[in-house]
Amino acid sequence: MSDDRYGALSQLGQAAPAPTSPDEAVLERVEARTGGKNAVVRFTCPEFTSLCPITGQPDFAHIVIDYIPDEWLVESKSLKLFLHAFRNHGGFHEACTLMIAERLVELLNPKWLRIGAYWYPRGGIPIDVFWQTGAPPEGAWIPDQGVAPYRGRG
Repeated sequence: MSDDRYGALSQLGQAAPAPTSPDEAVLERVEARTGGKNAVVRFTCPEFTSLCPITGQPDFAHIVIDYIPDEWLVESKSLKLFLHAFRNHGGFHEACTLMIAERLVELLNPKWLRIGAYWYPRGGIPIDVFWQTGAPPEGAWIPDQGVAPYRGRG
């Protein structure tokens, strides 16, 4: 990369091994350059996987992360590697969802962040987890996350 602003990034533009755990994963950030505007950034991970901490069976979710940056944006390759690291991580749905949100808030200190984790049922009950840092800034356009509620065979 020719721009010195990105020289501190350790994963973008080069081979980066997949981390073996979310704790090991390195999340990186870049300058937001939004000019103070309340622009919403959305990341959608339609094929998130973690492991049940009791049975070791895979759990699957569709995760939507919306945030309004202040000074920082999450670098997308590092986010992808972080989310991938959950594939071998044992954690309940709620714990995985909040771990993702907490790491992003710690890294970015955004004006606002929300996460919607729409977990697919295993054993007949979907468990959806929602969290946000607070009310979004007034006037910000926050689109619906667009994930239909689970209907099963209905």
